[in-house]
Amino acid sequence: MKDATDLPQSLLVLGGTSEIALATARRLIARRTRSVWLAGRPGSALEQAAESLRTLGADVRTVAFDALDPESHETVLGKVFAEGGIDLVLLAFGILGDQAYDERDPLRAVQVARTNYTGAVSAGLVAARALQTQGHGSLVVLSSVAGERARRADFIYGSSKAGLDTFAQGLGDALYGTGVHVMVVRPGFVRTRMTAGLPEAPLATTPEAVATAVELGLRRRSETVWVPGVLRLVMSVLRHAPRALFRRLPV
Repeated sequence: MKDATDLPQSLLVLGGTSEIALATARRLIARRTRSVWLAGRPGSALEQAAESLRTLGADVRTVAFDALDPESHETVLGKVFAEGGIDLVLLAFGILGDQAYDERDPLRAVQVARTNYTGAVSAGLVAARALQTQGHGSLVVLSSVAGERARRADFIYGSSKAGLDTFAQGLGDALYGTGVHVMVVRPGFVRTRMTAGLPEAPLATTPEAVATAVELGLRRRSETVWVPGVLRLVMSVLRHAPRALFRRLPV
């Protein structure tokens, strides 16, 4: 159960090798989280992630999870919740894809959409139902500012994040008053393995900065968190820019 700080004692990470998710887990463990489940594809990366958190004093377990296998989500997450209550579910899986290649190979584009959106819809609904059944908890969904407006450079990824963001907002409205809190996190460019080698965008941030913002959002019971916060104003301007002008902007 969470206390007055609104920080969780127990955490389930969907996307257990995500650098942002692990930075968030480390920050929460340093505060009060004691039990962590890392859900992801089995392998050395998942086990190494779990061991890195165990060294911080947390009880960490892993469970096999595949975003592209929605038929298994209810069974996998049911197993976790059957072991005890979960205070926070962090939905952190996703892939960036490669816009240039994906435009020429529709199947690759579909995989981006299935991972980032379809898989998240399935896992998000299953997790939300489990949290509602226990009567408390938070679902934090890692979205992206890329979903705010389609850009030529990443519209396949951006469209999948736009769908995810809209879904998460609607889910939050559906769960309002049930004791379950949904928070959407919209980072800008985050320096991770996934973005290594890409041109760095203005206002780039780090997994640790996102983790800090997640903690603050949980304490405030926020519904939407921007990282960095100034992106809220920047994207408000870009969202309303005329399309002809937007096409010429270096964004």
